[in-house]
Amino acid sequence: MELVTMELTESSTVKAVDHQTSAEVDGENVVLDLESGVYYGLNPVGTQVWNRIQEPVSIGQIVTDLTSEYDVDYERCFDDVVSLLEDLAENGLIVVED
Repeated sequence: MELVTMELTESSTVKAVDHQTSAEVDGENVVLDLESGVYYGLNPVGTQVWNRIQEPVSIGQIVTDLTSEYDVDYERCFDDVVSLLEDLAENGLIVVED
């Protein structure tokens, strides 16, 4: 499991790990880490982020996409996305490249 030790920036690229599976239920997502057996639940906005990171994508692109869909300012959205991504990384569900 890779822990995030670097600072996440707009140019950091993130991607969901291969050893997971997920399912959407009523607009929310449940992710299962196939190695540890741990389930991770995502709210509807978290699910939007999860859907975007199935392929490598920059954090800046995720935030730009979300701010065009939701009424939220860029900095607040960036902070929230980084917080979610750090949590996903700590749980071994994403890989991060700077």
